[in-house]
Amino acid sequence: MRKAGNSVRITAQLIKAGTDTHLWSQTYDRKLDDIFAIQDEIAADVVKQLKVTLLGAAPKARTTDPEAYALYLQAKQTGRQATAEAFKQSDALYRKVLAIDPRYAPAWDGLATNFANETGQGLLPNKEGFAQSREAAMKALATDPDYAPADASLGWIAMFGDNDLAGAAQHFKRALALDPADLDVLRNSGALLVSLGRLDEALALDEAVVRRDPVNVTALSSLGYHQRMAGRFDAAIASFRTVLSLAPGRGNAHAELSVALLLKGDAQGALAEIEQETSEVYKVIGLPMAYHALGRKADSDAALAALIAKYEKDAPYNIAYVYAFRGEADKAFAWLDKAVEYGDPGLGEIVTQNLFDKIHGDPRWLPFLRKLGKAPEQLAKIEFKVTPPQ
Repeated sequence: MRKAGNSVRITAQLIKAGTDTHLWSQTYDRKLDDIFAIQDEIAADVVKQLKVTLLGAAPKARTTDPEAYALYLQAKQTGRQATAEAFKQSDALYRKVLAIDPRYAPAWDGLATNFANETGQGLLPNKEGFAQSREAAMKALATDPDYAPADASLGWIAMFGDNDLAGAAQHFKRALALDPADLDVLRNSGALLVSLGRLDEALALDEAVVRRDPVNVTALSSLGYHQRMAGRFDAAIASFRTVLSLAPGRGNAHAELSVALLLKGDAQGALAEIEQETSEVYKVIGLPMAYHALGRKADSDAALAALIAKYEKDAPYNIAYVYAFRGEADKAFAWLDKAVEYGDPGLGEIVTQNLFDKIHGDPRWLPFLRKLGKAPEQLAKIEFKVTPPQ
């Protein structure tokens, strides 16, 4: 696509990948004031060329004011940087969209996603952040009841904000029924599979999403995160290096790369990565673990004290796994109890978080999971199946 002033030229091509044979192409010269008509026209042409019989009409774009749509795309891409400043800018852009078109469901859902992510990074208090996220997702569904990503957002809130995996499964089932090919819905469904302890299924889904959208840093980050949890450290390292090549300032990317290196046994490399982290909270979470692995006890203790002083109520779950990584089981369980008290969303992923590996053999581990409703026999009762796209 090329743009000059208010004019746009879009060229669509159909290539047979196996032989690199050019099968069809079409160029569309249009004015930006009918961009959604162009989307529909291209979709119909491609359907015709592929000779696909659809169950119903060709897909239609959700229409809005062209200026609002341009702002929406900026907001979505900015939010993927996942830093405090990026979220602030993205939120402001979504609000500009909604000032133009208050009934544009994707913008409401974009705000819901941002609020949930900001809560996960300690930028919003847990209760307040998830309440704002839920309100925005409900507004998206009020304007467009069939907008699948908004149902997926409610599933995310149920999973991490309410500790309700069964409720999350119902939201994701509805989202998948509405739009089984939506990549955000599929990616977030993978997070539920992880919360249910089904890492292999989640990874198959992550890989399918990344094949469909290989430059989406959010999808790549999910893949790398789950690879790390599965003990596939080299693959996780490669995924996060790709993330950083596409978005050098993305929040939590250096921190996750650091953890993967740490668990692989490269403590010096882990320290070098965590020192470059752009998100303050993830940097101070990672430093005490890197120092501990290097045998720098005084530095590790000081970094952990700084983490507790600033983020006691925002990151008790993370403090718990720092203690677990350092082999201090009693303190790890004490902070897990605080994570329950403060409603830390991190507890949603506890069954697969391999930074707790050192305390899995502790007699307190399974009873704690059972108290959360996350013991293996409890998770097995939750039915949820996703078929990865081919």
